[in-house]
Amino acid sequence: MEQNTLDKITKCMLTNSSIQKVQTEHRIKLAQFWGIKEGSRVLEIGCGQGDTTAVLAYLAGETGFVHGIDIASPDYGAPATLGASADFLKKSYLGNRITFNFETDVLSPGIDFPENYFDFIILSHCSWYFKSSGEFSSVLGRTRKWGKQLCFAEWDARITSIEQYPHLLAVLIQAQYESFKNDSESNVRTLFTLDDIKRLAREAGFTIQKETALFSPGLQDAEWEIDYLLQEYHGEMSLIDEMPDKLKSLIHSEVNLLQESIKYRQVKPMSIYACTAE
Repeated sequence: MEQNTLDKITKCMLTNSSIQKVQTEHRIKLAQFWGIKEGSRVLEIGCGQGDTTAVLAYLAGETGFVHGIDIASPDYGAPATLGASADFLKKSYLGNRITFNFETDVLSPGIDFPENYFDFIILSHCSWYFKSSGEFSSVLGRTRKWGKQLCFAEWDARITSIEQYPHLLAVLIQAQYESFKNDSESNVRTLFTLDDIKRLAREAGFTIQKETALFSPGLQDAEWEIDYLLQEYHGEMSLIDEMPDKLKSLIHSEVNLLQESIKYRQVKPMSIYACTAE
């Protein structure tokens, strides 16, 4: 990847910083693995602040386009909201090849596209935001006819080094108490393993064509997830009445383990599982 490409994309982002460059570099690797190219027609589900959207639009070129959809409201997100990030991106030179729809549920009867209207359906680092495996399965099934190829990426919970353990532990703790909640703004609402993803894709009628494991050690997400968990879990737990006391005790013990694990060793993010399917 040329530095010039990275600079061109990050200049279109509201948070144009060293952090953004690391995030964008990772998404360039994903998009290149998926095969996004000039002229591609792309539907991105769970587009968020547009980290992946900008990369997709750059690679799709002037003859392609990206339609980003997210169920969250424009004022969701930090440090920059979805709406503010999208507005900034739309004003860049990539803006005329991007459409954003927030507060939009792809399962709504009012949302539909012609068969194979898109070359690619993208779900990038968004699967853990779904309320349940049933909801995720429904999205896969609903969107299958809209595009020729599914492109997927998510954290891979199969850690390969002890430095990834704190990231995994923070995710597992969130997933446990999130299972008791109906509404959430957490980053981890349902944890899917690699086997879960493959099974749900197969049940939706997809056949995986290629897959890979990517490691982007510079990604800051592990530290963000750990910090978020340690700051918020007391408040989150206090809102849950029906959780058994024994599970509450287990979660508190797991938090103690997490705090201990980050004292003496460097934290690294988990690897990312990526695949394409048809």
